[in-house]
Amino acid sequence: MEKNKIKYKVLIIDDEAQIRRLLRMTLETNEYKVFEAASAKEGMLAVTMNHPDVILLDLGLPDESGLTLLGRLREWSAVPIIVLTVQDSESVMIEALDSGADDYVTKPFNAGELLARIRVAIRHSLRMDESPVFRSGGLEVDINSRVTRLNKEEVKLTATEYSLLLIFIRNAGKVLTHSFISREIWSAPYADNAQILRVHIAQLRKKIENEPSVPELLITEPGVGYRLKILPVAEQQLL
Repeated sequence: MEKNKIKYKVLIIDDEAQIRRLLRMTLETNEYKVFEAASAKEGMLAVTMNHPDVILLDLGLPDESGLTLLGRLREWSAVPIIVLTVQDSESVMIEALDSGADDYVTKPFNAGELLARIRVAIRHSLRMDESPVFRSGGLEVDINSRVTRLNKEEVKLTATEYSLLLIFIRNAGKVLTHSFISREIWSAPYADNAQILRVHIAQLRKKIENEPSVPELLITEPGVGYRLKILPVAEQQLL
């Protein structure tokens, strides 16, 4: 390990000892500091005592639903929470994301993918206090001046398109459900704005994607919503 390298802290809240052991081995091998909890009660205590950088939360806890714990945590904490569960129901996934989860991974999981999701969650959390200029790939958005550029060329967005992009920037790396986006933009249920939302997403992609038909930034999460990916900054942005 590099000298003085930050060891980010991950809290695993899962009642399956075998899963916790597997996660601990994977995380510690990748230089994370790991804490464990086997119930909602233990998990709440571990959050307050250890101040984790990321929480991996199972939904099937023995003393309380993981969704209930998620809601309680979101009343006072903004720590990134990745739901890690066997439940692959679309409705449960949407409920978890709408309740404040940053991401949703189903078991059995791919270790490489999970580590990538953890890195994204940490980067998003760190960005909250960073410069008001957002960059991802060839996209650059100066939030103070409301100027958007793609590959250094300014692009003009409508008020709705910019509001939509700003929601994604403030939640970069997170899956945003259709209903969440709809409420944020129109303060109304998704069902009333389904087609409108799809149109605006398509128009936004035409302006911020190099290949709108094969989006690299604004990714569709089938049946759930959309995610703005955090990509390495394009080389021309660094010149």
